[in-house]
Amino acid sequence: KLACKTFLRDYTDGMKVEALANFPIERDLVVDMTHFIESLEAIKPYIIGNARTADQGTNIQTPAQMAKYHQFSGCINCGLCYAACPQFGLNPEFIGPAAITLAHRYNEDSRDHGKKERMAQLNSQNGVWSCTFVGYCSEVCPKHVDPAAAIQQGKVESSKDFLIATLKPR
Repeated sequence: KLACKTFLRDYTDGMKVEALANFPIERDLVVDMTHFIESLEAIKPYIIGNARTADQGTNIQTPAQMAKYHQFSGCINCGLCYAACPQFGLNPEFIGPAAITLAHRYNEDSRDHGKKERMAQLNSQNGVWSCTFVGYCSEVCPKHVDPAAAIQQGKVESSKDFLIATLKPR
């Protein structure tokens, strides 16, 4: 649970406060989130390749286009999904639930043209296939983003990429 949203009055028997699991502890409750930040940066969590000029106007999206990614855009980068993820605990090089979720969010955005770049990260050894679908990441998410669903959808996209690359004539 997020400390900033948790009331002590709700815990009459007391509570235990500890640092986020699966992260190196720097001191007391402070953890080193360097890998977390690097994973987010690696998947390029921003609109790529949209070369619209000011005279072309703004990008307009329909509600249906926005609905494809809206659920995955609420991530607040709290790191709880990484702390809950047993796979990240076993393999600290796994890019993790938040990074994969953000990649999926931008891959589904109709304004974005960077899917190919992001899929290289998701298809990598420490990408979507490292996830064993335990689902704790979705259970602990305070914003109900559902990283587990984004990861599974990333696996579908990864499988499509593999099949197309394998079956496409050279």
